[in-house]
Amino acid sequence: MENNKQFLDARNFLLRKKNAYEEAIAGFNWPRLENFNWALDYFDKMARGNLNPALQFVDDNGGNSSYTFDDMASRSDRVANFMAGLGAKRGDRILLMLGNEVALWEVMLAAFKIGAVIIPASELLVEEDLDDRIKRGQVSYIVTNSKHTHKFSGYADGMDGAICVDGEADGWINYTEADACSARFTPEGITRSDDPLLLYFTSGTTSKPKLVLHSHQSYPVGSLSTMYWIGLQPGDVHLNISSPGWAKHAWSCFFAPWNAEACIFIYNSVRFNAKSFLKVLTNYPVTTLCAPATVWRMLIQEDLREVRSSISLRELVGAGEPLNPEVIGHVQKAWGITVRDGFGQSETTALVGNSPGQEVRPGSMGQPLPGYEVVLLDPEGHVSDEGEVAIKIFPRPVGLMLGYADSPEKTAEVMSDGYYRTGDTAKRDSDGYITFIGRADDVFKSSDYRISPFELESALMEHEAVAEVAVVPVPDPVRLTVPKAYVVLSGNFQPDSDTAKKLFGFIAERMSPYKRVRFIEFIDEFPKTISGKIRRVELRKLESTPYDGNKNNKLGSFHESILHS
Repeated sequence: MENNKQFLDARNFLLRKKNAYEEAIAGFNWPRLENFNWALDYFDKMARGNLNPALQFVDDNGGNSSYTFDDMASRSDRVANFMAGLGAKRGDRILLMLGNEVALWEVMLAAFKIGAVIIPASELLVEEDLDDRIKRGQVSYIVTNSKHTHKFSGYADGMDGAICVDGEADGWINYTEADACSARFTPEGITRSDDPLLLYFTSGTTSKPKLVLHSHQSYPVGSLSTMYWIGLQPGDVHLNISSPGWAKHAWSCFFAPWNAEACIFIYNSVRFNAKSFLKVLTNYPVTTLCAPATVWRMLIQEDLREVRSSISLRELVGAGEPLNPEVIGHVQKAWGITVRDGFGQSETTALVGNSPGQEVRPGSMGQPLPGYEVVLLDPEGHVSDEGEVAIKIFPRPVGLMLGYADSPEKTAEVMSDGYYRTGDTAKRDSDGYITFIGRADDVFKSSDYRISPFELESALMEHEAVAEVAVVPVPDPVRLTVPKAYVVLSGNFQPDSDTAKKLFGFIAERMSPYKRVRFIEFIDEFPKTISGKIRRVELRKLESTPYDGNKNNKLGSFHESILHS
C-alpha cells in the first residue's frame, strides 16, 4: 500500500504542475520503491469499479469498441490465470506479436501480474527477425494471431506454450480458453521493483538490434516523465500513432495514458491516410495526439484549416525523429496549437521535451523533463554547450533501463564515469533549450567543419517540393566528404533539373557555403526500419554501390553546378 501511495503522490504532483515547468522540475522526486508491481499495485486498485473508458478502438470500416478500466482489470486477471495454468511463471519470457487489438493489452497486464517478461514484437518482423528474438531472447511462450502463426513454423512445438488469440490454429493453444478462468488473480509472492518486465530489441538503424531490459519500475514509474511531457490529464482521450512492438507504443499507448487515468484511443487502418485520419479527429473527442515526424509531414499536405472548428485537440506532440520547424509552424498556423517535440529512447522514457506551459522554440526538442538531469559531453567527456546527450546516473533516474540483457560490456560502455550516454548529439542555448544535431554516427566532417544532417534536412523541408529528406556524406577529393540530400518529392513536382535548381537555390539562400548540400538525388521512397525510421546507413551504402538501373528507386541525381549551367 505504501508503494502505491508513493507512486500516486509523485503522479499527482506532476498532474498538478502540468503548466508549471520550473515548479515541476524543482519539486519532483522519483518514488524509490523496493517492491512494486504496476499492474497489481496501481492499475488494479485504480481500475476496480472504474467504469470510465480505458481503451477504445475504431477502424475504417465503422468498427467501434470500447473497454472500461474495470473490464481491463477483470479480463487481464482471466488471462493471467489462463497463462499461469499453462505453467507461465515469474521470469519466463513471452514473445508478444499482436497488432492493436484488445488481447495485446490483456496479455501485457496479465504477464506483469504473473511476473513474466514480455518481448514485444512488431507484426512486420519476418522469420529471420523472429529466429533472432526467440534464440537471444530465450523465449518460453509465444502469443500471436492467425495472420502470423506460420512465421513460427518449427518453434511453436518447442515452446512451453504457443497461443493464438483469434481462434483455432493447428498446434496452437486457443486464447478463448481464458474466458472460463476466474476474473480474480492471486499472485505468487511479491514483485521486486527491479525485477525484469520488458525486453526490447531495438530497431537497428545502424547495427544489429540490442536487447534493452526494463524493470517493473523503470518503464511503468519512469513513464511519469512521458505523461508530463504529453500533458495528459484524467479523462483525456489520447491517440498515439505507433505500431505495437516498439518502445514508443509502451510509452504512449500503455503506461503514460493509464498513469494519468486517460483513455487510450486506437485508430486501426490498413495504411495511414491523412484524409481518413483527419475525419477520425473530427468524429471522436480526441484531446491529445502524438504522431511521428513522418505522419506530421503527411498531415501538412492536407488543408488542416478545414477541420479546425471540429476537433477537440488540446495537446499535440511528436517523437521518434526530430520535428522540422517548418512542420511545427504549419500546424500552429492551421490549428492554433503548437506541436511539441520530445526526445527519449528505447533505453529511457521521455527525458527531454517541450512540456505544456513552456515557451516552445521551433527546432528545439525542449528542456530536461522532471526526474532527469541532462548534460552534453564533448569528446573528452567534459560538460559542454554542444556534444553527446547524457544523463547523470547518480542518483539514477528511475526511467533508465536496467541494461543490455546480452551485453554487460555494452552496458558498461554507455554507463561510465557517472553518465548514461545516449549516442545522440545536441547543442544547448543559454536558456537551457536543447536542439538535436544527430546520431553521433550521423554527424560528419566536411573540410574541417562538422555537419549536422538534421540542420540541412530542416532547411530543405521548408521548401514546398520536399515531402521527406535525408542528408548523408559522400566522398570528396578535396573536402573529405560533402553533404548529399536524398529527396522524396511532394505534390506534382517532377524529379528533374528544374526542381533540383530550385532546391539548390533555396538552400544557398539559407546556409553558409561550407555546409550547403552539394548533391541532390530524387527517390520514390526511403529505406526505413520496420519502426519507420530512415535508415541513413543504407543511403550511405548507395554511394559505394554502382547503380544497376533498377534498385533503390533512384529518379535522378544532380550536382550544385547545375545552378550555373
